[in-house]
Amino acid sequence: MPISYLIALFIGLPIVELALLFEVHSAVGFLPTVLLVLLTGVTGATLVRRQGLATLLKIQREMSIGNVPAPQMMDGVMILVAGALLVTPGLITDLSGFGLLIPYVREHIRLWVGKKIEAKIRSGYIQVNVKR
Repeated sequence: MPISYLIALFIGLPIVELALLFEVHSAVGFLPTVLLVLLTGVTGATLVRRQGLATLLKIQREMSIGNVPAPQMMDGVMILVAGALLVTPGLITDLSGFGLLIPYVREHIRLWVGKKIEAKIRSGYIQVNVKR
């Protein structure tokens, strides 16, 4: 990942989040803005916990029957990222976090990542050694 993306992510995003929170504050006031941030954090943490535990059970179930739980593990990572986004104050991060909690969205991200990895393998950028 180029450094410019990291700068945008770690410097630009908080600035945009802060500006958006100021806009919400000017529209609805201080207390509703704080309550909105707290409500999304608590709701998000509850949903992350519930979905995380359900995903962990799916991983255990798949492993117990001898399957590799790759999709469930990717879901677990996305749920973990969703949790981090939801406890970060801000509306953009909250929307992104809630988006990652939607199974349909995660499925499309898994497919997109799979296509990207497959393209890198086909191009030779990533090499896979299979032991038999």
